Amino acid sequence: MEKMLDAYQQEFHSKYGVRTDLAVEAHEVIVEREGPPEIPGVIIDKEQTEHASICRVSIESEVGARMMGKEPGRYSTIEAPALRQHNREIHEELGGLVAKEVKWFIEQSQLGPEAVILVVGLGNWNATPDALGPKVVGELMVTRHLIQLSPPELREGLRPVAAIAPGVLGLTGIETGEIIRGIVGQVQADAVICIDALASRSVSRLGSTIQISDTGINPGSGVGNKRMAINQESLGIPVLAIGVPTVVHASTIVSDAMDVIGGDDPDQKQMAEELPQKTSFNVDPKAIMGTAPPAEPQAETPQALSREQRRQMINQVLEPYMGSLIVTPKEVDELINDVANVIAGGLNSAFHEGIDYSEIFQYLS
Repeated sequence: MEKMLDAYQQEFHSKYGVRTDLAVEAHEVIVEREGPPEIPGVIIDKEQTEHASICRVSIESEVGARMMGKEPGRYSTIEAPALRQHNREIHEELGGLVAKEVKWFIEQSQLGPEAVILVVGLGNWNATPDALGPKVVGELMVTRHLIQLSPPELREGLRPVAAIAPGVLGLTGIETGEIIRGIVGQVQADAVICIDALASRSVSRLGSTIQISDTGINPGSGVGNKRMAINQESLGIPVLAIGVPTVVHASTIVSDAMDVIGGDDPDQKQMAEELPQKTSFNVDPKAIMGTAPPAEPQAETPQALSREQRRQMINQVLEPYMGSLIVTPKEVDELINDVANVIAGGLNSAFHEGIDYSEIFQYLS
């Protein structure tokens, strides 16, 4: 299955020139390039709340998996721009949405109240954009050691939870998947939940999107540094992956900026119209980007290139200089802390039903 998934991802990247860990973005790319919103074997379900939109992508066939470049399974994406606001009330609501999706996974995996869940915080705690996993682990209520020593009457409403932040290959010299596989056998875990930072193709989704999938995870795949897969096939037990995009490729930022200037981004048309009046130089950005007709008929030039051709040209120009450059927001420290609290609060609520949800966030930093 891992080799098959690699083939799907490579086929998707070769066809569309896009690297993303988000299933919702893969779907958007296909709809944008191919036209119809219906993809064979892929079911989309959307839900809207006051501060978030939830998109559940279910890939149910090999055809759909090949087209999406993703493994068959369910991908729930919670998009909430308010996640980047330092607002405790909104974060509590978003934590409740995370808990809802995690509870669905627990029910589908038929995990009883005594089933041991191992939470793994993937990533490098020395690199802030990659420190989401270890941060979440630091905020979890771990109870496996307490439950083993507690009488039955004190265990009600608490689930045995263990947690580990194993670091990365560069720090340990050991594949993270190998570490997890060894721990799973020792603690006799019944399920694994992995937390990791992701890569996005959209700047607007950085720090404001949470993806929850039951397909496991391939660490580093979004930045072209894929490691050993962590999934049910490799561990032998159900695996849930929770991720938040914290980085984006530099070429994506340039492409998005040019789409805005050229008026190809429907959400930014007003910005494109206002931009020429705000600039102090006498250059029409629309003419540069090809949205204004040329003064005289001529052979194909950059002005006549389509949106997709411009993206390919940008990638070719940037590749020798910063094609592999990964960018993260300057306020990433605060974003990581806030998102870690939201995810930890949601997990604590999903795991320990005996604890009042209104009190869970009081114990988070």
